[in-house]
Amino acid sequence: MSVLESFPVPAGDAVRSLLPVLARALDGEGPALLPVPAGDEREIARLHVALAPGEPIDDDVALVVATSGTTGTPKGAMLSARALRASGDATHERLGGAGSWLLTLPAHHIAGMQVLLRSVLAATEPVVVDVSRGFDPAALPAAVAAMAGPRRYTSLVPTQLVKAMTDPAAVAALAELDAVLLGGAATPAPLLARARDAGIRVVRTYGMSETCGGCVYDGVPLGGVLVRIEGGRVVLGGATVASGYRSLPEHPAFAEPGWFRTDDAGELDDGVLRVTGRLDEAITTGGLTVVPQVVEAAIAHHPLVAECAVVGLPDERLGERVVVFVVPAGGEAPTLDSIRDVVSRELGAHAAPREVRVTAALPMRGPGKIDRKALRARE
Repeated sequence: MSVLESFPVPAGDAVRSLLPVLARALDGEGPALLPVPAGDEREIARLHVALAPGEPIDDDVALVVATSGTTGTPKGAMLSARALRASGDATHERLGGAGSWLLTLPAHHIAGMQVLLRSVLAATEPVVVDVSRGFDPAALPAAVAAMAGPRRYTSLVPTQLVKAMTDPAAVAALAELDAVLLGGAATPAPLLARARDAGIRVVRTYGMSETCGGCVYDGVPLGGVLVRIEGGRVVLGGATVASGYRSLPEHPAFAEPGWFRTDDAGELDDGVLRVTGRLDEAITTGGLTVVPQVVEAAIAHHPLVAECAVVGLPDERLGERVVVFVVPAGGEAPTLDSIRDVVSRELGAHAAPREVRVTAALPMRGPGKIDRKALRARE
């Protein structure tokens, strides 16, 4: 039995100093590591309280990666070296071979950590964009130019791609890469179309800390990954699944060995997965169920909407009313009537928002995930 150790992860170029430690972790050597954001004492304390570094842990655990779940209390996905290697190897196989990676995400989260781990597996040195003060697309041209070939990749979340698409030089830089993995949240269809029309090779990824990050690419499971649907719920299995949650041996998400029960709703069509939304975020309004992500996908086609988030707020008559928070695409904000028209035509009037809130930015929890709890708290 080994002991879990806190593993401070710095921002910027200093993160490359972690590569030798991660190489040993991938070889199954050294202690189990809990990545925490170096310098963020409040977050470190929160993760330490929840995940208990210094306490024993199974010998086969290489990393314990904190989730950014909706409850606000982090759980720690226990990932073995075998699972992490399977994830990295399957990713490179799907993308056409190993290559160099550009890190644009905080590396204490699974998506950023995977950029470092894939770099170790590929025996390449990652190029790093410092995002400690936010993502600046103006940094992309120089960063991409510094990457070694022949194959070059990066991983972004949709909010970063939204920003990058406003900068022609950043768009041109991303179009030089062999693949831009895009995950962490649903990708609006208009954003995906604009990026691909600009020559960016976007690969949509689906996964979570519990599956070593993205394990389904453009709807198709990676090699060694299994997907099934149970009662509308996505269930993931195979080589990349975590061995469970830290200190939660009876958690129902891992009740079946080798499988992880997600909180996502989805459908399989001839082996291709389509995720339709979060089961735990559905809105019940007037006795009908509305899935926020489905409504957001419809609103994303509105020409005056750059980003949006849909939540349910308490309503004496309806139980919950549908409300949308909108980041305008320009100076003019969309009207409620115009948004209701877009949604009603595609989904029906019951799903159409009853209020619009204009905001400069959407709150996030973890990289790229909308913090709906924070939005509801505003009201």
